[in-house]
Amino acid sequence: MAVYPVIMCGGSGTRLWPASRPSRPKQFVPLTGMRSSFQDTVLRVAGLADAAPPLIVAGLAHRASILAQLAELDVEGVLLLEPEGRDSAAAMAAAAAWINLRDPLGVAVVVSADHDVPDDAAFRAAVEVAVISARGGSIVTLGVRPTSPSSAYGYIRAAGGDGVSPVAAFVEKPDVATAKVYVEAGYLWNSGNFVVATAVLAEELAAHAPQTYAAAHSAVGDGKASDGVLVLGETFRTAPKISIDYAVMEKTKRAAVLPVDFAWSDVGAWDAVWAASAKTVAGNAASGAALFVESSHSLVRAPAGVQVAVIGLKDVAVVVDGDDILVCDLSHSQSVKAAVDQLKMQSKPNAFASLAEASDAYQHWLRVSALPLWWAVGADHERGGFIEALSVDGDPRPAPRRGRVQGRQVFTYGAAGELGWKGPWRQAAWHGLNYALARFQRPDGLFRSLLSAEGEVLDDGAAVYDQAFALLGMATLHRLDPGKMDLVAASNHLRHGLQSLRHGGGGFKETSDYPFQSNCHMHILEAALAWSEAGEASWDALADEIVGMAATIFIDSEGGFLREFFDETWKPAPGDDGRLVEPGHQFEWAWLLERWGHQRGDGKARVAARKLFQIGRKGIDPVRAVAINALWDDFSIRDANARLWPQTEYLKAALILGEDDDALVAANGLWKYLQTPAQGVWFDKMRPDGAFVDEPAPASSFYHIICAIAELSRHQAARS
Repeated sequence: MAVYPVIMCGGSGTRLWPASRPSRPKQFVPLTGMRSSFQDTVLRVAGLADAAPPLIVAGLAHRASILAQLAELDVEGVLLLEPEGRDSAAAMAAAAAWINLRDPLGVAVVVSADHDVPDDAAFRAAVEVAVISARGGSIVTLGVRPTSPSSAYGYIRAAGGDGVSPVAAFVEKPDVATAKVYVEAGYLWNSGNFVVATAVLAEELAAHAPQTYAAAHSAVGDGKASDGVLVLGETFRTAPKISIDYAVMEKTKRAAVLPVDFAWSDVGAWDAVWAASAKTVAGNAASGAALFVESSHSLVRAPAGVQVAVIGLKDVAVVVDGDDILVCDLSHSQSVKAAVDQLKMQSKPNAFASLAEASDAYQHWLRVSALPLWWAVGADHERGGFIEALSVDGDPRPAPRRGRVQGRQVFTYGAAGELGWKGPWRQAAWHGLNYALARFQRPDGLFRSLLSAEGEVLDDGAAVYDQAFALLGMATLHRLDPGKMDLVAASNHLRHGLQSLRHGGGGFKETSDYPFQSNCHMHILEAALAWSEAGEASWDALADEIVGMAATIFIDSEGGFLREFFDETWKPAPGDDGRLVEPGHQFEWAWLLERWGHQRGDGKARVAARKLFQIGRKGIDPVRAVAINALWDDFSIRDANARLWPQTEYLKAALILGEDDDALVAANGLWKYLQTPAQGVWFDKMRPDGAFVDEPAPASSFYHIICAIAELSRHQAARS
C-alpha cells in the first residue's frame, strides 16, 4: 500500500508575466529561491513515508524542462505527458488509472508543481494524517487556515473541527469583503492538494465524470512508453475539459478536509512572490542587480547584465525579462493577466473578430492589391510566363523559373475569376499556361523542372510535384473556360507520361533527394480531384489509389499522423527523416481527405481527416498563434520557424471541417504575413521570436493564399 506522489504541472501562470510564459510556465522558473517550485515540490514529496517515485503529469511541450530539472536534483520520476491539456479532472484520472494498473491499493498524494510550502516537515506530517483517512475511503483535501482575507483563493467550509472532517461546502474565489466574512467564519483556503486512494478516485470519476475517466483510462492503455515517460494516447483529447472540483469534489459524498496551519501560497501573482521571498530590513526583495534608494516593500527581478534602480517607491514590482518589462503596484498584481491579454491583442495586427470580417478583408486585399500587382509586375509580359518572386516592396526579383510556379499561377488566376474578380483573370491564366506548354512541356507530355529567366532549359528532369500543378492549372481552365483548347487531351497526354515516374512498389517515385515521399502524392491527389470535379470521371481511379496509399502507408497506423519520407518498400525512412511531422501537411491532407470522403461517401476518410487536423493543431504555437514548420514524431518541436503556407492549410482544414474557432485563429495568423510595405505581397518566414525574415515573396505562395481565401468564401456563402 505505497503512497504515490502525483505532481500536477499544468497552467501557464500569466499573472507572473514576463517571467512566466506558456513556453516557460512559472513552476519551472526560480521565483522565491535558487530552485523552481517544481523542484521544491519534488523534494517535498520525495520525503513522504512509503513514497514511490513521483508521478508527474504535464504537457508534451514541457518534457525537456521536467527531465532537466529532475536531473539537477538527481531524482528519478515517471512522466505522464498529455497530448492536450484537459484540466485537472482528466489529469488526475490518468494518474489514477496508471497507479491502479500497478497497485490497486495505492494512495495518491496529488500536489501542484507551482505552490510554495516552506515547511516541508509540516506538510509531510499533514499528509500522513490524511493518508489514514484516504485508506478509509475519503477524498481528503488540505485546507489552509487563512492568514488574511484573500480574493485570490477559493474557500472550503469544513463540517468539523481540527481533524479530518467532511466538506460542508466549496466556495468560489470571493471579493475582498466576502473573503473577510469567510475568514471570520472559519473557512479554509482551498489549496488544491488531495490525498485519495486511487481505487476510490476511479470509482468517483466513473460515477460523476464517466467520459473523463473513460478517455483518460483508455489514453493510459494506448499510450507510448519509453524510459520512464508515457505519452498518453490520443483518446485523452476527447476528455471533457473540467476541473476535479467541478467534476467530482462538489458531487461526491466522500469529500473531506484536513485543516493545516503551515505557510502556503500558490505564488499566483507578484505580491505572492514578494511575500515568499527573502527580504532586507526595508522589506525589499531582489533577484539580480537591484538598487533600492528610499524605497521599501518592493520587488525587483533582473537578468544578468541588467541593473535596476528603484528610487522613492513603495510596494512596487519591477520585473525585467528580455525586452519585456513589468512595473506595477504590488496591490494590483492580479491585474497582470488582463494586461497580458491586452498585449496579445495588440500584437495581432488588425485582428478579426469574426470570419465574416476576415473574409471581407481578404477579398479586398486579393482583388484590390494582390491580383493586380502580380499580373502587372509578377508576369513577364515580354517573354511570357510568371516570374519567381517580388520583394516586400513590390519590385520584381528575376530568378530561374520553376515549372510548378507556372501551374500554380494558372490556377491562381483561374480561381480569381471564379471568386468574381473583374480583372483580366482569363488573360493571365492563359498567359501562364501557354508559356508552360511552349517552354516547359517535353515531347513525352511531362513538364520539365527549371528554365532560366530567358527561357533556356536548366533542368530537363520531370518531377512528380511539377506535373501535379500543371494538371491542376489545366483542370481549372478546362472547367472555367472550356473550348479554347482541348485540355482533356493535354491532361491525358501528361497522365500517360506520368507512368514513367511510377515506382514498382506502388505510387510514384519523385526525382528529388527524397524519392519516396507523401507530398508529391498529395498534390497528384489534388489534381485528380480537380479533374474529377471538372467532370472527368476517368481521374477517379488515380484519386482513389492515392487515398488508399494515405490510409495504408502515409498515415501512421498507430499515431494517426502523416509521415513525410519513406524507403523504397514504403516503410518510414530511417533516422530523422522518418520522424519528420509537418503540421501544414497534416492540415493539407485533412482538407483533401474531407473533400474526397464527402465526394465518395467514405466515412473512414473523413474520420482520418479529423484526426490529421487534431495532429496538426499540436504544431500551433500558442504565443504567436501560428503553425510552426515541423515536429518530431513524439510531437515535440523540431523547427519553430513558421512559413506562410502552413497557415493557409490550417485555415482551409479548419473551415472545411467546421472548426470555426480554429479558423478564426488561422485567419488572424495568416493576416500577419500580409502586412508588408507594399500591399499585395507577403512575408514567407516567421522566426520563433515572431519577427519576419526580410526576403522576397515567392510567387508559389499565391496558390496557397487563394486556396484559403476561396475556402473562406465558400464557408461564408454556405452560412449566408
